[in-house]
Amino acid sequence: MNVLAIDTSTNVLGVAVANELGIIGEQLTYTKRNHSVRAMPTVEALLKECGMKPSDIDRIVVAKGPGSYTGVRIGVTIAKSLAWSLGIELVGISSLEVLALNGRYFNGYVCPLFDARRGQLYTALFKAENGEVTRVQDDQNLLAKDFVEGLKELNEPVLFVGSDALLHEETFKEALGERAVLAPASLHHARPGELAMLGMQRDAEEIHSFVPNYVRLAEAEAKWLEAQEREE
Repeated sequence: MNVLAIDTSTNVLGVAVANELGIIGEQLTYTKRNHSVRAMPTVEALLKECGMKPSDIDRIVVAKGPGSYTGVRIGVTIAKSLAWSLGIELVGISSLEVLALNGRYFNGYVCPLFDARRGQLYTALFKAENGEVTRVQDDQNLLAKDFVEGLKELNEPVLFVGSDALLHEETFKEALGERAVLAPASLHHARPGELAMLGMQRDAEEIHSFVPNYVRLAEAEAKWLEAQEREE
């Protein structure tokens, strides 16, 4: 099975091609440009470098959120369009779960996170054991101080993974002390190759009904719903 993975859930664009034997090609782009402009050219260039055509792909795997609202929407839209036009399978994977894999060899808990502004996080909790991560808490959006308060009862160290971890380092350290460990910079971004390999193990989803997992409504949507409720 040849898999094409696409991750646009953060400022970093990730694209990879893989099969059962491993990762064939992988590209991470850190420049902060619009994903809608560079995602498809990156996909086309990577396929060409790997000596493959779109017709060689059997499955599309996409990071379905949470993360940047616009970024997630772009990635899911591209993935659905490709899967439908090529007549192939589509799989969505949590953006946080892919990021958590960077801590698979840590001895303790792994907390992948993206900043959600106003002191809030998109985050989840995983347990790292024997090179694998097991989900402990679902993806969620809440205040950093409230989330870390719930980690105090854990008796093992917690690895915080994500480029936004530094924004909340003081909060983590204040609550957990030495048990709060920040991952090195090299592990702060999810690898699209990991996304591809993970998506190979999951069941395909119905393309037309597949939607992003924003975890919370975009601010514009939330304000619109509030306005509607006031009018009723």
